[in-house]
Amino acid sequence: MRKPRMMPIAITVVISAAALFGGWMLYKQVAVASPLTDAVATIPGIAKAEKPVIDQDKVSVSVELNEEASLKDVYSSVAEQGKAVAGKRKLDIVIQNEEDASLNAIWQEAMFDIAQAMETKTYSDIPKTMDRVASGHNGVETVTEMDETNVYVTIKNDAGSKYIVLPRTPNQLGVWPNA
Repeated sequence: MRKPRMMPIAITVVISAAALFGGWMLYKQVAVASPLTDAVATIPGIAKAEKPVIDQDKVSVSVELNEEASLKDVYSSVAEQGKAVAGKRKLDIVIQNEEDASLNAIWQEAMFDIAQAMETKTYSDIPKTMDRVASGHNGVETVTEMDETNVYVTIKNDAGSKYIVLPRTPNQLGVWPNA
């Protein structure tokens, strides 16, 4: 019986592994990431979209918004476009923006009341709180929007914008024991 030569076997294994994993990486970039990037870049309100990062359990899409963007519309459009790519993975949408210290201070000032409104599910208090906090600062505009899954808060001034997405926890309907 002939003794197998190790060098040709090792070379064959290395070439096969490189072709397999290289093909997978090429597929992931060309067939999955690039179409998602192109689709996201065409959404109104997005100034720049980076290539998505596709991990085992999540797909992360990073976008930069322009001045007239509606955070709610952009977020829902990106979620709709990314649904096919993400599949069962969690879709993580990262909004990049140039923040300034005054916007962070405004958000810090409003955060306690916003957290209380989120916890007690009194979402109508959020626009009131943001308007009250913004009224004490010149040139600051706030926009609050809501859908069935999130509350969207945008704080703008001449220097930049701050975008906050707060996840809602809907009321759970159940069966009453005495019904």
